Order: sequence, then structure tokens, then C-alpha cells
Amino acid sequence: MSAVEDRLAEVGLSIPEVTAPLAAYVPAHRDGDLVWTSGQLPFVAGELTISGKVGESDGLVSAAEAGDAARLCALNAIAAIKSVVGDLDRVQRVVKVVGFVASDPGFTGQPAVINGASELLATAFGEAGVHARSAVGVAVLPLDAPVEVEVVVRVAGE
Repeated sequence: MSAVEDRLAEVGLSIPEVTAPLAAYVPAHRDGDLVWTSGQLPFVAGELTISGKVGESDGLVSAAEAGDAARLCALNAIAAIKSVVGDLDRVQRVVKVVGFVASDPGFTGQPAVINGASELLATAFGEAGVHARSAVGVAVLPLDAPVEVEVVVRVAGE
């Protein structure tokens, strides 16, 4: 087990199986020393855990729930990265995270939601998990997911 997996185990998490793509793409792709993940949704065992728009009114996904979903997205991104590089200790830096939040028109808390992903990456990778980031509000995401997260990491050579 890698040090990354050990750190995740300390907080009660393990690397899941990679979620099968929903269309014609791969979960992650390596190009040189960079691994780019496809957008990851909050799946557990192949099932979307939560759906809907994020906001503060009744019937909407709360920012806290969406943050938990972003954390799942990041965990799924780590699984996708592992599927390409094998040993997660080869990750030298989380370079960039892009988070999309399906937002009610009045919701402006996208950065706080995507903190769920950023905080998990920092837990998993330590100092190497500190990254640049964008948090973007959008009208709708695939399968009516409330969040989607993409991750780019730099890895050690072969």
C-alpha cells in the first residue's frame, strides 16, 4: 500500500474501483509527466450518491452535502490516477483542480463546495496536494450530479 493510501486509511477511506466512463472517453490519460483525469462524479460502487442543484432553498442540495460529494469526486479522481500510474507515491504534485457545481441561480458558494475536493487531496498527498484551482457554477451536470471534479497531477517518470 502507498503512503497516500495509508493517509486515506487514517481518515477511514480507501481507493475505490474506477467508475466506468459514461461515454466515449477514458477515466484518466497520461501525457509525459502529467496525468489528466476526466470529470469525476460522486459515484460510490457505480451509483450516483446525490443529485440536484446546489443552493440554500428547500429541495436543493446544501453546500455541505455538495462539499461531501466533491470529496467523493476527488477520491474517484485519485482512483483514476492510480489506474494509470499504479503507485500513488509517484504523484509529485497535484497541479490543478477544476470543480463544477450545478448551481441554483442565486448560489455563489462554489469555492466552499469545491473545498471538499481540495481538502481531500491535501489529506491524501500532503504538501504535494496543494494546487491551483477553479470553482465554476454551471446550469446542469451529467446525470443531474451536483458536482464534478477534474484533477491534473505531475508524476515521476517510468
